[in-house]
Amino acid sequence: MEFFKEILGKIWYILYPFLFYYAVMLMSDFLDRGVRIPEDISFTGFDDDYTARIVRPKLTTIRQDIREKGRIAVDSLEKLINWYIENGVAGLFADCQSSEMFFLSLEERVELARFIKEKAAGRVPVVASGHISDMIEDQAEELNAVAGTGVDAVILLTNRLAAEEESDEVWLENLKKLLALLPEDLALGFYECPYPYKRVISPELLEWCANTGRFYFIKDTSCDIHNMEAKLAKIKGSNLKLFNANSSTLLETLKLGGSGFSGVMANFHADLYVWLCENYEKEPEKARTVADFLTIASMIERQVYPVNAKFYQKSIGNFASIHTRTKPAELLNETARLEVDQLTRLTDFIRKELDV
Repeated sequence: MEFFKEILGKIWYILYPFLFYYAVMLMSDFLDRGVRIPEDISFTGFDDDYTARIVRPKLTTIRQDIREKGRIAVDSLEKLINWYIENGVAGLFADCQSSEMFFLSLEERVELARFIKEKAAGRVPVVASGHISDMIEDQAEELNAVAGTGVDAVILLTNRLAAEEESDEVWLENLKKLLALLPEDLALGFYECPYPYKRVISPELLEWCANTGRFYFIKDTSCDIHNMEAKLAKIKGSNLKLFNANSSTLLETLKLGGSGFSGVMANFHADLYVWLCENYEKEPEKARTVADFLTIASMIERQVYPVNAKFYQKSIGNFASIHTRTKPAELLNETARLEVDQLTRLTDFIRKELDV
């Protein structure tokens, strides 16, 4: 109670914009501690839940037009899909970390994959992940649900197949269990997702996977040129293709036989990554300059990601909001916004000067 007396002596009115459930919980806790509502502290919630009228004291709530918000989000996603394709990308990756899939229900993950596949309309292939559970059986259920959307391949997260402290032997045994629960004709891939921890697959394990004939894609996040070189040697001649997520090592991995780029920085200038992947052999000097620019640019792009990416997409008319489920929009302060604007101008300069 002394704590509340101290803060209430300084602040006589506090507005808490909480979801209804959390607002009611906090109100109950404050009342138990002898704090008067609304005399000492006031609350408001979101979503206009009907039970806000029957709790005591009654809770003021802010009504949101969920249908309209959903329509805007869908419109934004469709604009983003078209923007990528118009900028020349070779494929789309749905249900990944940038999709905030760890914060989505299975129903939302499935609908997201289905929507992107539908709107891509055969213009480019669409792959999707979407398994976030710990148990192998639950992961199989999630992956089979995503596969049912008709995506061209289903991507396995390497960190879902073993705990961080567990060995490669455990990882491989779990992979075998999972494969037995998935259709044999289902095209598969891997993503070395950094969340909740990054598990870089070894070249030897990747070779075993390539030899099954079931894997076609790996999004490599090792950021280690030697690791990727060893992987490329192990999968050479197989169906499995390596796509680098790291800007600074991209050009070198392309020269070593890498198949392309699959990284978050494409949210800012997908066309430059497309140009580099398609022209690094034909115009090596220009390719080096583009690769150098993309490396330096990535240092700005990664700072407040994904908020800054949404800010950029909003600036070009694709998004209506910069809200994310992973980071508060307030992290993108005035200086960070200025950096995105400066990067946008510099990107336009590079396009013009290099004619790319």
